[in-house]
Amino acid sequence: MRRRLLSVALGLLGALSLPACAQGPSREGLPAPVLAALQRAQVPASALSAVVVPLDLAEARVRHQSGAPVNPASVMKLVTSYAAIDLLGPEHTWRTRFYTDGVIEGGALRGNLYVRGGGDPKFVLERIQDTFYALHDQGAQVVLGDLVLDHSAFDLPASDPGAFDGEPLRPYNAAPDALLVNFKSVILKFVPDAAAGVARVLSEPPMAGMQIATTVPLANGPCGDWRGALRARFDDPARIYFEGRYPARCGEGQWPVAYQDPPNYAPRALEGLWRSTGGLLTGRVRDGLVPADATLLFEATSLPLSEILIDVNQWSNNVMAQQIFLTLGQLTPQATPLAGSGPLPRPVSNFEQARGVLQAWWKRTFGPAVPAPLIDNGSGLSRDERITPEALALLLRHAARHPRAEAFVGSLAVAGMNGTARRYASDPRSPVYGNAWLKTGTLRDVTGVAGYVNAANGVRYVVVAFVNHPDAGAARPALEALVEWTARLTD
Repeated sequence: MRRRLLSVALGLLGALSLPACAQGPSREGLPAPVLAALQRAQVPASALSAVVVPLDLAEARVRHQSGAPVNPASVMKLVTSYAAIDLLGPEHTWRTRFYTDGVIEGGALRGNLYVRGGGDPKFVLERIQDTFYALHDQGAQVVLGDLVLDHSAFDLPASDPGAFDGEPLRPYNAAPDALLVNFKSVILKFVPDAAAGVARVLSEPPMAGMQIATTVPLANGPCGDWRGALRARFDDPARIYFEGRYPARCGEGQWPVAYQDPPNYAPRALEGLWRSTGGLLTGRVRDGLVPADATLLFEATSLPLSEILIDVNQWSNNVMAQQIFLTLGQLTPQATPLAGSGPLPRPVSNFEQARGVLQAWWKRTFGPAVPAPLIDNGSGLSRDERITPEALALLLRHAARHPRAEAFVGSLAVAGMNGTARRYASDPRSPVYGNAWLKTGTLRDVTGVAGYVNAANGVRYVVVAFVNHPDAGAARPALEALVEWTARLTD
């Protein structure tokens, strides 16, 4: 599969002379299957914006309202992804650094242990545990001091995780953080024990100072809305418990939830993981800055950007996309120096700086004649972000001839095979199955898709389509029909 993706990426070469605001016909208008799907959804064609253009020709097969700015939802991640590949490189990594103001003697760290976040988008449980074991191997099994967490690489205001859609416990609403620990989420696993009449509740990571119910009574009814049936209580940051029951017919279930007190997630999780790996801590866990004279003990290196982008684009991880976007902000000359000690390759970043870097990159890459997207946080989790289908099609064509095109294309979901594009070809006999590399996007009033499609005529096409409408979700079959229509092209 990887060789196939590489060959496809290297073959995605084409001219870039795509008019930024063209509104021309599609030989003529929208394809009949797309119009039929819109009619079934009772969504007007005026709500659809689309362009289908081959990589090696300027003439479009479909061009419908393609110069109008639209909300792209998570498809905006393609802009962040390509800018990151071009500016940072696919091999770019992040560093989480561990310092001390003391010394290690006889299995004990006599001083504080400092953790300075570097913006790692995927500092998850397994990697944190490996890092703690490495510190134990250096002799730091016991910390005779505090565990101090330094978030200063990103300068971000306090945020309300429920502000976007009133769903603060949804993991997709997790806010970015220079020291982002396990996406600020708790995983609850439910394992029915029929003999005992309960479901065993397992949770990770271990959260210091927090109680999570270990059992919940079983129910005999249908599975249905099992999360609602649990009647989970998350109002107390120090406790999670259940007032309902777990349906036995559901079998084993898993529920990832965002921690109800985000600022205290990292302190609780890191202390819990430190103790679960055999470490001891005599002090407390607190936020703070690394002192100028602190000694570096260990660097935890992230996965490379090319692997991070797979989660961002195949599975549409919002907070990871925002971490990458904020990393771009560290490239601005106006960024302020990072407080603390040691060699610092990147300064402090914020969203305003990230937007400035991306807009400057866009102008250099595509020229002033192509309007830059209106970008908020780089993830598409926004009501305000805007881009035209023409501009996004231009980006996709440009990305296809980039020297590192394989990293970009390889991050997209393959239709019918993985990620959020599986639904675009559920039947292996579909002409789309394995022949389209796509990024999808969904918000309350938005559905979208963009990527590359191999057609029956041997031509590779860029396909970009969005529906902005209160019933956008019902119109998703129209986008699927457009992708399939493209794959079936024979002339």
